[in-house]
Amino acid sequence: MSSIVFGIWPLAGITSGIVAPDDARDTIRAAFEAGIDTFDTAFSYGYEGEAEAWLGDVIRERRFFRQTPPRVMGKVSQRWTADRRRYVDASPASLIRDTEQSLRRLRIERFDWLLLHSVDPNVDLRRSAEALDSLRRRELASSIGISNPTIDELNAFASVVPCAAIQCMLNLLQRDTLDPLLATAHAMGADGFVYWALMKGLLAGRISPDHVFPEGDSRPNYAVFQGEARRKAHAVVDELKRIAAAADTTPARLAIGWALAQTGVTGVLVGAKTPDQIRETALAMPLAGELLAQVDALAL
Repeated sequence: MSSIVFGIWPLAGITSGIVAPDDARDTIRAAFEAGIDTFDTAFSYGYEGEAEAWLGDVIRERRFFRQTPPRVMGKVSQRWTADRRRYVDASPASLIRDTEQSLRRLRIERFDWLLLHSVDPNVDLRRSAEALDSLRRRELASSIGISNPTIDELNAFASVVPCAAIQCMLNLLQRDTLDPLLATAHAMGADGFVYWALMKGLLAGRISPDHVFPEGDSRPNYAVFQGEARRKAHAVVDELKRIAAAADTTPARLAIGWALAQTGVTGVLVGAKTPDQIRETALAMPLAGELLAQVDALAL
């Protein structure tokens, strides 16, 4: 399994600009060609599941040419209203229905990992966990887990069914999940998959301090892109660029490599909207030795 996981959320075109279907498929093909064999998706990736459908198109192509199918991580419980507002429904019936629909879109028989995307405050977490386990027993998922849990939610999930994987954010600017969340998951034998290793592209080094985001881009709403937090973040990026230049690599690969080197991290989810973006990040490797120490010293 590749430690770089292509997270296809950006292809949905909901928060950072529309991606044309052909461009989305080309980016997925580029990921395969770059050696990525693991993909992260969710029922809500696209108002009508577009991103999953495009991934399914490329999976079908590879199957036609008798190439090894990818590993796929799915998530269910987040949905969209008719007026395109996101909401959570983790009732057993919804989880089962959405899992079956995602598999049809993707044209695969089962997920390698199936995660509860969000905890539903109106549904007992134990019922949601049991529903996912019923899907595992039906062989629609090889293993199950939970995304973005609190410690209490992780322990509650694991008290009902085996938790094989979690997802949470982790990057040089936001490392609070290392302890206790990732440490606890690691101790119970769960894989840890982290996202936002590039913090929405900021740590890739291509967003300047005075960059103006286009209308509809949600990134300016995040605290890290505002005021003093943004100033500190760009100071980290400047140092990351300096280290990258000396090591003949890129800031993006260093930021991802730092995340890969952390205890409890099995894989890093990276997004992309173009083939060139995924080709760059696909080459990231876990950092070690002096290089890891230099990058780690930048962490806020």
